[in-house]
Amino acid sequence: MLFNSLTFVVFFAVVVTAYWSIRSWNARKNLLVVASYIFYGAWNPPFAALLFSTTAMDFWLGRQMAKAEGRRSRRAWLVGSVCMNLSMLGFFKYGNFLLQNFQWLLARFGIIYQPPHLDILLPVGISFYTFHSLSYTLDIYRGVLKPTKSLRDFILAVSFFPQLVAGPIVRAGDFLPQLVRPPALRAGQFLWGLLLMTLGLFEKIVPASWRSPARYFSISPATRPAPLAQLSALAFI
Repeated sequence: MLFNSLTFVVFFAVVVTAYWSIRSWNARKNLLVVASYIFYGAWNPPFAALLFSTTAMDFWLGRQMAKAEGRRSRRAWLVGSVCMNLSMLGFFKYGNFLLQNFQWLLARFGIIYQPPHLDILLPVGISFYTFHSLSYTLDIYRGVLKPTKSLRDFILAVSFFPQLVAGPIVRAGDFLPQLVRPPALRAGQFLWGLLLMTLGLFEKIVPASWRSPARYFSISPATRPAPLAQLSALAFI
């Protein structure tokens, strides 16, 4: 589900309307969890299961780390979290790249090895939600965050759909305290946020798409004017 699609506009309008129509804070958080997983699973449903499994594992590891006695024991649980998250990220993002380099290394020693090509489909936003989840166990290890008792709240902190696939990376210690009590609806903040969202959507659809890298590089360097190069670089950023 793309941010600049009509589907997302309808989805966002329905979620916002339903959110402010519900009085119960727990029901609101349940709505956001369901909406976030619908948003993520709309692209490829099986990857929603991957997102949940890594989130649940870090939730459990965080609790085990808090219960552990001694720095060495806590470090062991942290290493488990880091290895799990980074190995998953490395497999999906760099699986074929690592196989090719391993093949090249063996060839230097005269060993011919033909690894199978892995048809790995990269889960969208995997880098963002991996480090979202990892920040939780890191903060618990550092002693700056106590493990949350609510798996639902932690799932929401990792999968919150406005920042799930495009960032920014938000530390669990910054997000979880916001789930303790419901926010008050302030018209000024709501309208300001809607204005910023509309402005960003306009920049994405109009100037950034019109001055896309594809258009820029289709022009011969010999005839590419400097102002166009500067404008295209700015639109890309």
